[in-house]
Amino acid sequence: MRLIAIWALVALVLDQASKYAVVHGMELARVRAIDVLPPLLNFRYGENRGINFGLMNGDGDLARWALIVIALLICSAVLWWLRGAQQRPIVFVSAGLLIGGALGNVVDRLIYGYVLDFLNMSCCTINNPFVFNVGDIFIFAGAIGLVIFAQDKKRA
Repeated sequence: MRLIAIWALVALVLDQASKYAVVHGMELARVRAIDVLPPLLNFRYGENRGINFGLMNGDGDLARWALIVIALLICSAVLWWLRGAQQRPIVFVSAGLLIGGALGNVVDRLIYGYVLDFLNMSCCTINNPFVFNVGDIFIFAGAIGLVIFAQDKKRA
C-alpha cells in the first residue's frame, strides 16, 4: 500500500503543479490558446464540468458533487480490491497513478467547480477538438496498467 500512496501523491502533485503552471503561470485562462508544438501539442483552456469528452456535462452543483462522490468511490474500490493482495509492484504503481489522477480532478472540482483542462493534441491531419490534463493521463495509464498487470489470485 505504500507504493500506492507514494505514486498517488506524485500523480496528484504533478497534476496540480502542471495546471497551476500552465493555466495560471502562463495565463492560459486569459489568452485561451498557446501553440507549443503545433499541431502535436497545444495548450487550450478548458473547463470540464462533466467526465471525459464532456459527457455528463452538467453545470449544476448536483452533477459536480455526484462526480466527486463517484471518483472517491472508484478510488476506494481500487484500494479495497488491492488490500492485502499479492501483486507485482507495477500493479500498486498503476493503482497509485489512477488514484492520484482522480484525486487531482476532485481537487479541481472542489476549488473551481470544474476540472481544468489544457492539453490538446492533434496529428496527421486529424484535428482533435478535445482537451485533457495530466491527471487524465495518469488515470488512463493507471487503468491500463491494472488491466495488463493485475493478476487474479484467489485467497486461500
